[in-house]
Amino acid sequence: MSSEALFVGLMTGTSLDGVDAVLASVTRAGTRLLAHHSTDLPDHLRAELRRLCLPGDNEIDRAGPCHRALGEHYASAVTALLDEADVPPGAVTAIGCHGQTVRHRPGAAGFSLQLGCPDTLAVGTGLPVVSNFRNKDMVLGGQGAPLAPRFHEHAFGDPGERRVILNLGGIANVSLLDKSELVGGFDTGPANTLLDQWHQRHRGGDYDPEGAWAAGGAVLPTLLDSLLGDPYFHRSPPKSTGREYFHPDWLAPHLDATMAPRDVQATLAELTARIVAEAIRGFHADRLLVCGGGIHNRDLVSRLSHHCGLPAGSTEEAGVAPEWVEAAAFAWLAWAFWERVPGNAPSVTGADRPTVLGHLSLP
Repeated sequence: MSSEALFVGLMTGTSLDGVDAVLASVTRAGTRLLAHHSTDLPDHLRAELRRLCLPGDNEIDRAGPCHRALGEHYASAVTALLDEADVPPGAVTAIGCHGQTVRHRPGAAGFSLQLGCPDTLAVGTGLPVVSNFRNKDMVLGGQGAPLAPRFHEHAFGDPGERRVILNLGGIANVSLLDKSELVGGFDTGPANTLLDQWHQRHRGGDYDPEGAWAAGGAVLPTLLDSLLGDPYFHRSPPKSTGREYFHPDWLAPHLDATMAPRDVQATLAELTARIVAEAIRGFHADRLLVCGGGIHNRDLVSRLSHHCGLPAGSTEEAGVAPEWVEAAAFAWLAWAFWERVPGNAPSVTGADRPTVLGHLSLP
């Protein structure tokens, strides 16, 4: 199959804000988004997935029902997407589904576990499902993450520019594109996950709209220096991380009772901007393009522009709206599996070799 084909991509990110689904037309030359759909996760499912991101009691019996329930929710999202696009399921080649990561342990004998039952999804939609994208890379000595850089190369490489593609999800990650070639990429550290959880604790609501609360706070230099001292930020790539590392219990030892919550929020935003700026400093990029939910955090984007010395633009300028880049990446990874095209990048993950990623589940 070398001509144009339709694939669905599904994504629930580290911030657990919902399911993003896209319908994409994919060829070797490019990817066109034809339709998209977003749906919130049910509150009880979101809460249980958050609990499962950290070690706890009776995890297997708790994870099993979540695995099936998330698969059913994915199937509903795909059905709604195709109904809204007026595209029959039979026109779609396959679904690429990342699932929800609840544990990511890179390193020797590393593993990565995602929930969201692909068989439930396949049966519920009548479509083949490609899932489990991380572990093959990890078996080959890689980090298994980030997964989007090869798609970023496909979608955003430009023969005239050195570009940084920055995803601001729960975790921030960068892809470094030297003209049209992917030369590096890694997770820089926390983005929305700490900001959202701190805001929820002190203000309610799921997130800080446009970063307004943080914008009115003052950065706490002592706290910022303490956070920047974490060994992860000083580790050389390849490296990857997740919510199971950067969570409220990671933050707590750095705090004291004199710190105003709003100032802590401002400091967390400053932390994200500083670690991204430091991560890309030696790359000397011509352009910084941002995707993910964090693009809507005006305070964070302003801090990034300041520290990076580049205006933080949107991936929409290069053809893909920032909200849909990650879901589009999994549509492309499903296409790559179908075409037997390597989906990993050893320059990013540290794997021994390029390899086709994913497992196939048939309806």
